[in-house]
Amino acid sequence: MSSGAMYAAHFGLKQRPFTLLPDPDFLFWSPEHRRAYSVLEIGILSRAPITLVTGEIGSGKTTLLRQLMNRMEEDLSVGLISNFAGAREDLMRWVLNAFGLQVPEDHPDDVHRYQVFVDFLVQEYASGRRVILIIDEAQNLSVDALEELRMLTNVNSGQDEVFQLILVGQAELRDRILRPKLKQVAQRIAASFHLGPMRSEEMQDYVRHRLQSAGGSGDEFLDGAMVLIHKNTDGIPRLVNQLCDLSLMYAWTDDEEVVSAETVEAVLQDKVFFGAQLLGGAQKEQQA
Repeated sequence: MSSGAMYAAHFGLKQRPFTLLPDPDFLFWSPEHRRAYSVLEIGILSRAPITLVTGEIGSGKTTLLRQLMNRMEEDLSVGLISNFAGAREDLMRWVLNAFGLQVPEDHPDDVHRYQVFVDFLVQEYASGRRVILIIDEAQNLSVDALEELRMLTNVNSGQDEVFQLILVGQAELRDRILRPKLKQVAQRIAASFHLGPMRSEEMQDYVRHRLQSAGGSGDEFLDGAMVLIHKNTDGIPRLVNQLCDLSLMYAWTDDEEVVSAETVEAVLQDKVFFGAQLLGGAQKEQQA
């Protein structure tokens, strides 16, 4: 039995409540997450050419996307690109792959890739379906790649939006799109939202929610522990998960029934929570 499973049993939990994998079953609807999700839905329903959602690393963007894709209507054809890596010239390969499309081997160039994609859009439109391309971790896209994507939205004409684009990424994606060179991309963004960190009370509700979702009471962390966790994570969900997971493990090894401030302090002093060092480094950069 793994240490995670053993500490879960110690606290009467069915499973570890603070794993790092995006899991819609543990989705916590903070006010910020509700607004971000609403923007994604509004972008789809209003047929926005481009919808943009940005947020800090670990703020829960990918979990929101999983929830969105689970609720997509049947009249939508959805393609997902995660962690794009490559030059602008590689983009159409990724786009076609997202929809399971292939280019004849005797015509492997970008012109034919583009034509295959347009033919797919026309076919879906004729079948009464809209096509949505979602790009997660879109901060990896270069300026040229973003402009290439903007060109794909040119297939929309008249009153019908055949193709929609959803871009999700870190804060630098928003900054990049605001550059003068990408003015035309920015003009096509009809819905956007930046997902920030959780405030202290929201984070405490988040921790309780995940504990209860895993079969706990939600009171496994004392108030003093909660204060320390928010102070050392800035309310960023991924970092909160890491510190809470380690704190539960420490409490289990000490045979404690709850996580106290002293438990969290022990984790921090042992420097096993690497996120605190990353957060401290980022804060120093901002001050410089």
